[in-house]
Amino acid sequence: MANAGARFEDKAGEVRAGEQLPEQQLSQWLREQLPELKGSMRVTQYSGGASNWTYRLEFDNADLILRRPPAGTKAKSAHDMGREYRLQKALKPVFPYVPKMHLYTDDESIIGAEFYIMDRVAGIIPRKNMPRDLKLNEPQTRQLCLNALNVLIELHQVDIEAAGLTDLAKGAGYTERQVTGWSERYIKAKTWNVPSGKNIIRWLAKNMPQQETICMTHNDFRFDNLVLDVDDPTRIIGVLDWELATLGNPLMDLGNSLAYWIQADDDRIARSTRRQPTHLPGMLTRQQVIDYYCEKMGVNVADFRFYEVFGLFRLSVIAQQIYYRYYHKQTRNPAFKNFWFLVNYLQWRARKLMKQG
Repeated sequence: MANAGARFEDKAGEVRAGEQLPEQQLSQWLREQLPELKGSMRVTQYSGGASNWTYRLEFDNADLILRRPPAGTKAKSAHDMGREYRLQKALKPVFPYVPKMHLYTDDESIIGAEFYIMDRVAGIIPRKNMPRDLKLNEPQTRQLCLNALNVLIELHQVDIEAAGLTDLAKGAGYTERQVTGWSERYIKAKTWNVPSGKNIIRWLAKNMPQQETICMTHNDFRFDNLVLDVDDPTRIIGVLDWELATLGNPLMDLGNSLAYWIQADDDRIARSTRRQPTHLPGMLTRQQVIDYYCEKMGVNVADFRFYEVFGLFRLSVIAQQIYYRYYHKQTRNPAFKNFWFLVNYLQWRARKLMKQG
């Protein structure tokens, strides 16, 4: 394959107004903690990230990332930087796709919030579309798709005891906690223009699998959280955004990923919501993803619908929680104005799946 070149590498941009870091103070603290740092600190910021804010800190001999919660964050459990840092640090020796962790502090006097510092993984991040001029043929696209699934499978096969991750979360009973938790969140965030959700909530409670395996799960495993090698864009070199990672049910992790998996023959509404390049010729369909995963993991799932329905319902709750904030004027972002329609659509798809039994 021709060298894709550094021009496809994901880059940070200017720091957004109101989100600047106190550079002098931060630089001084970093040099005290990491005395090997050389040269002046250059700060840029990654766009997107409706959740945590992500900055690139460049030194002459180091390329670092700073992650911090957004301003005004009240619910610490939703943006627990310490947990995210410790989880990745424990995972790194057994799952090489995690960036190297350097520092964490809850001392808010440095930048006004807790934060952690890790190495930057330089590469391509496949967002809604692959970078312009980066053309993969059909076999290469298929290889990228399989490599991504293999990384998820590798994560699900991590020995959580050997990695010292058993105390990360409750584990057993995860499936039931997820169904109950997301159902309660939906009811709390409901507005007049979305479905009651009661039939989906009842169906999920009734169709919960009796057995569950507990393993390390990412819970936001999408192409735009993966880093690809610039020299071989079919190769995964990093997995980012571990905010939702926990000890959970691997099949639910896959179901959550499938809710974002828009394929080429999906309807116009689904295609308009696409945020990763799963529509490209060579990408597997959702059913092919399920078949490949189950075969590789050696699991026999006669009916995967529960996990797909849950994934769609969970995504509808996430969309509704965002819309609820817009509806109640807690955010003015016009991008959220029509999220109520997305909630209706996702639940329609979930109900359609439920009827296929």
